[in-house]
Amino acid sequence: MLLAEDDRAIRHALERALTLEGYAVTAVADGVEALAQAHKNPPDVLVLDVMMPGIDGLQVCRVLRAEGDSTPILMLTALVETADRIAGLDAGADDYVVKPFDVEEVFARLRALLRRTSPVPVGGAAPEEPVREAPLTDRQLEGAGLRMDLQARRAWRGPRELELTRTEFELLELLVRNAGIVLDHSTIYDRIWGYDFGPGSKNLAVYVGYLRRKLDEPGAPQLIHTVRGVGYVLRED
Repeated sequence: MLLAEDDRAIRHALERALTLEGYAVTAVADGVEALAQAHKNPPDVLVLDVMMPGIDGLQVCRVLRAEGDSTPILMLTALVETADRIAGLDAGADDYVVKPFDVEEVFARLRALLRRTSPVPVGGAAPEEPVREAPLTDRQLEGAGLRMDLQARRAWRGPRELELTRTEFELLELLVRNAGIVLDHSTIYDRIWGYDFGPGSKNLAVYVGYLRRKLDEPGAPQLIHTVRGVGYVLRED
């Protein structure tokens, strides 16, 4: 793990807690060193403070994503406004924790991120299977006018290829596999993030918004529908 946090007390406390939890931690104090370490010794997961001198956590995230680095990134932020959190997601972060935080929450979110990239689940059993797994090949997935190549992690709506982040791709895959079935918020959170953030979280709504903007063109039917008070369903109307 690469941990970047400019507050010395928080950095040392987190480094100690994460080490005791079983992580091999490289801890740095700024964004410049974070990028240097990420290039020198690529980690399995990054924990980045947003507000750091010089290069902040958001810029570190943008640089890594622009380089094609898909390593899971957890942001630490003292910013509580929804727009600030969305900025982190837009920069390419996978999740965020708001300061002051409970270290157990950090552990839970890290386990969730690592479950999505590890062949063997981290910190416990694999989550339950979704409502339905369509009988498909291990590579191709189709539904509701969409086609996905799971091995190459590419997706198309008709002839148009979609440029999706890892989280967007995984969310779309879940919806396509269960096309026509309403998936509730808890099921989606559990399958995509491995953790239910609760009714006050905006994570899912933010990512559904991202997907809708990439899927839907003027005049084309909307594919992802909101079922108020329940969740979302993928279908062609």
